[in-house]
Amino acid sequence: DQLRIEPDPERLTQYGITLKQLIDKLEGANRALQVGAVRERNRSLDVTAGRTLQNPADIGLLLITASDGRPVYVRDVARVVVGAKPEERRAWHFAKQKDGSLDMRPAVTLALAKRKGANAVVLAEALLHRLAEVQGAMIPADVAVTVTRNYGETAAEKADELLLHLGIAAVSIALLVVFTLGWREGAVVLVVVPTTILLTLFASWLMGYTINRVSLFALIFSIGILVDDAIVVIENVVRHWAMRDGRSRAQAAIDAVAEVGNPTIVATLTVVAALLPMMFVSGLMGPYMSPIPANASAAMLFSFFVAVVVTPWLMLRMQRRGALAGGGPGHAHGHDGGALGRLYRRVAVPLLQGRKRSKIFLAAVTGATLVSCIAFYTRDVTVKLLPFDNKSELQVVVDLPEGSSLEATERVLMQAAHRLKDVKELATIQAYAGTAAPFNFNGLVRHYYLRARSHQGDLQLNLLPKGERARESHDIALDVRKRLAGLAVPEGTRIKVVEVPPGPPVLATLLAEVYGPTAEARRDTVARLREIFRSVDFIVDVDDSLGRAAERMRLVVDQESLEFHGVEQGHVFDTIQALLGGVRVGYSHRGAEVYPMEITIRLPRAGLALGERLLATPVPAKHGVVELGDVVQVKREPASLPIFRRDGRYAEMVLAELAGRYEAPIYGMLAVEDAIAKAKWGPLGAPAVRYHGQPEDERKLALLW
Repeated sequence: DQLRIEPDPERLTQYGITLKQLIDKLEGANRALQVGAVRERNRSLDVTAGRTLQNPADIGLLLITASDGRPVYVRDVARVVVGAKPEERRAWHFAKQKDGSLDMRPAVTLALAKRKGANAVVLAEALLHRLAEVQGAMIPADVAVTVTRNYGETAAEKADELLLHLGIAAVSIALLVVFTLGWREGAVVLVVVPTTILLTLFASWLMGYTINRVSLFALIFSIGILVDDAIVVIENVVRHWAMRDGRSRAQAAIDAVAEVGNPTIVATLTVVAALLPMMFVSGLMGPYMSPIPANASAAMLFSFFVAVVVTPWLMLRMQRRGALAGGGPGHAHGHDGGALGRLYRRVAVPLLQGRKRSKIFLAAVTGATLVSCIAFYTRDVTVKLLPFDNKSELQVVVDLPEGSSLEATERVLMQAAHRLKDVKELATIQAYAGTAAPFNFNGLVRHYYLRARSHQGDLQLNLLPKGERARESHDIALDVRKRLAGLAVPEGTRIKVVEVPPGPPVLATLLAEVYGPTAEARRDTVARLREIFRSVDFIVDVDDSLGRAAERMRLVVDQESLEFHGVEQGHVFDTIQALLGGVRVGYSHRGAEVYPMEITIRLPRAGLALGERLLATPVPAKHGVVELGDVVQVKREPASLPIFRRDGRYAEMVLAELAGRYEAPIYGMLAVEDAIAKAKWGPLGAPAVRYHGQPEDERKLALLW
């Protein structure tokens, strides 16, 4: 709430009262302070002077001055109201009803984030428990509370899913060993794999990594190779026991481990050497992907030590006493290798008999490899670094032309929300106009927390849990983009459907950076690039960093008029600030309220039209008052354009997403490069255009993906 004094410029002029007089009167009247103490009848009494303003009646009856012998009160020149602070921001909540309609209510969104090192799953459960406690006691009954996003629950689902896959992988490997070697060897594998994983988690804790989706993915990624060392040792021990050459089981196991020790060490270090360079990747990808090389390398090292120390000991402990050689069917003939060994020799030996056969086999493998790669060239098989994740949220980002009003942005958001109400997987929608929505993982890089201007809006689409819907979130995003395609919006409006990425967040899926010597050169190139982007059918949501020059008003002080009327320049600027921006004159301490109420002088929103009425506001002069319009001139001009720099160099950007035939950035890059070549721009990175006569080495425009 706010105690607001809304001045009337016409009445101020009528009584010859300036805004400065009004402000000074309110500031002086709203004072209460302890001034000292007095003595009375052997007592010391504290003395407080003044009192704070409490209600509109107190403020309205403040005497400002006298005009023609008649007292002029605040209520004579201003309207005093108690109301909500007129913020230029709105938030709405849309709940989908059973009949498919949307229940729209004003909303406040509260975002809670965990501290570093805290467990998101445990914290989310504690917060929900606390919310249930306070909902009946502290939250009014007519206020509905909806949990729209619970990343703790999402993290638990991801962790449980990855742990399930980890268990499936371990059991599958054990069953394969049981089928080929025997149940005792399979049991050894079931012990070895969890032991290695626990040691890896211990090493991860020592290195400062937490258990999260990336670190668990590293374990699944490495489980196929961390069990290799144990299987090699198990198979060789079984083979040595099957020789029956008079050695004891312990000695045969030692010889078996020693026989494969050096190759196993080399194989382990080879994998570690292939993974560790990922630790030194820079940029966003580095810290995001670092748990993979760290955990996978630790898993490989521990798997080797478990294979050569724990595995032979387990093999000895699990063999029956007095049993002769053999760990399973097919191993009674020593070096025979069983059914798999015989099958391998039947295929491999003929291929190695003679150099000619070996060359033919090598040529056939090479040809088959090249033939399989043709599918990538013809794009019958498409590539993508990371698959789309099935999230339970989407975001629609709306940018109206700069200078658009909050109401215009809100209308577009409402239209978009009602267009999307028929999406069957939709649960709720939050709309934010002129204010930033609580930014998610994607908003970290896209800087969504800065989206707080009147022409910017967001729709947060919350979907049903993935177990309750058939379509994945990416398919729903494609549907949402189609539904919003024909939306009636002001010219120049940009609407983007944004998905939470499966990997590190980026500014845009497809991003072209343009560097050049002058702003005109960069802007011309960006304009042409933007058209090329739009010409590619699977490149969507095209945008750029140029911005649009909105119109603005400038109040220019006429220095000659100031001197003629004897007006102080500071009084002019103070009057303009109080009129258009408002000025706080103090606080009102009302009753037992926890926070004091702000007392502000400002015009109502309906009065913020810069016309003759506002320009008639009186300004103090040397001999009385003059109107504001007598000392200022109103001019219209284009506002400044945004300026971007990258590593200290001026740059412009073209941003886009991909949807449709191809959804990997590489295909968009290739399509744009082909279009540039067909447009006869010259070599990519140096468009054949001469700008302002710069020398050859200065006029080149660098295009960087």
